[in-house]
Amino acid sequence: MNATVLSLTESICPVCLRQLPAQRVAEDDGVYLCKHCPEHGEFRTIVWRGLDGYAAWGAEHRPPALPGPHETEVSQGCPLDCGICAGHRQHSCCVLVEVTARCNLRCPVCFAAAGSHQADPPLADVRHILETLYARSPQVNVQLSGGEPTVRNDLPAIVALARAIGFGFVQVNTNGIRLGREAAYAAQLAQAGLDCVFLQFDTLDGATSRTIRGLDLVARKEAAIEHCRQAGLGVVLVPTLLPANMTEVGALIDFAARHTPTVRAIHFQPVSYFGRYPAAPADEDRITLPDVLRAIEAQTGGTVCAADFRPGSTENPYCSFSGSFFVDAGQRLRPNGNSTCGCGDGRTAQSVVARKWSAPAETGQSSSPCCATGINIVSLDAFLASRRRSLSISAMAFQDAWTLDLDRLRDCYIHVVGPDSRIIPFCAYNLTAQSGQPLYRARDGR
Repeated sequence: MNATVLSLTESICPVCLRQLPAQRVAEDDGVYLCKHCPEHGEFRTIVWRGLDGYAAWGAEHRPPALPGPHETEVSQGCPLDCGICAGHRQHSCCVLVEVTARCNLRCPVCFAAAGSHQADPPLADVRHILETLYARSPQVNVQLSGGEPTVRNDLPAIVALARAIGFGFVQVNTNGIRLGREAAYAAQLAQAGLDCVFLQFDTLDGATSRTIRGLDLVARKEAAIEHCRQAGLGVVLVPTLLPANMTEVGALIDFAARHTPTVRAIHFQPVSYFGRYPAAPADEDRITLPDVLRAIEAQTGGTVCAADFRPGSTENPYCSFSGSFFVDAGQRLRPNGNSTCGCGDGRTAQSVVARKWSAPAETGQSSSPCCATGINIVSLDAFLASRRRSLSISAMAFQDAWTLDLDRLRDCYIHVVGPDSRIIPFCAYNLTAQSGQPLYRARDGR
């Protein structure tokens, strides 16, 4: 078919990062982001495969929950004034606090280009960042990230510090190596107040693990999940999706279902080409949200359907999808009809995420008042058991210099605290030019 301009937006040049006008263009069965740099020429990148559902998917966009007082003035325009500026349209829901630039892996693909030998920020600096964040946004969920945060021996102290300051939900973003190696480590983090482990988990195949991460880490990650189970920590599996592991989407969902209630969710992240990556991407290297939805339906034999998912309820609808499911006795998934994020008003984020991603409390004996009201205790116990065996399935399509759509960026609710305590949208903070030159993140991992 002929190319048709669907709408206008703004973007950046992948080479020089200058701001550019851009178009969303329909061609064949896809939507492309098209832009022209006066110095570096034309760029045309697939952002959505499946034209029939594109407009309907975006129709569910909800009104934004505006952030509080902005920290930076609008002078150069998005994405150059982040901090957050007055042009941003969404409050913070999940905020990453990077506690190290070091890592115990050297993955071929890494949004942070981690692996630096740079010294970790002192605990006093981490305290200052957390206190500043809490004063500004006490309702947010905190994700301790890096680098690989478990290389810091004082990570339990940082978790305890975040809880003492007042944050209601704290998770750690980790590759799981230390959790799998040290049986007692998960318990130390749980005792410090950790709610959830955001676990890098790309594959069940050793050869694919070597392709994506450089090492066969499957057994270590399975050990990490077992140690989290023993410690009562909820786990979110986080597969980075590349062409190398797209055939495993169904197997990963099946693995997650078998490991409920410890595994609370599986959160797919189609690869974004910022930080460290092998080469500038071609369209065949791109995985769009409809690609993930089709893979889920095909690889689960239709047990989980694309119709079971909805766009994220807070961020731009073209950034994510989510669905919530019960796991029955046969480890089959049934949609529970509640797929919203719940972060929209800036106050319910903690409770919704905590309910979905934290390890569930054990169900105990029913109390006598239930009997007095005539409730069927057997049915109640079955219902409570099914609530414990719930699984959230979601995906987030982060943007890089080729796909960056500033309309989407202004709706971002996943933010990073920079070293100067400014809050910066995730995709802006990690943005790098084709050469590897970062926009916000300092070179060498910070």
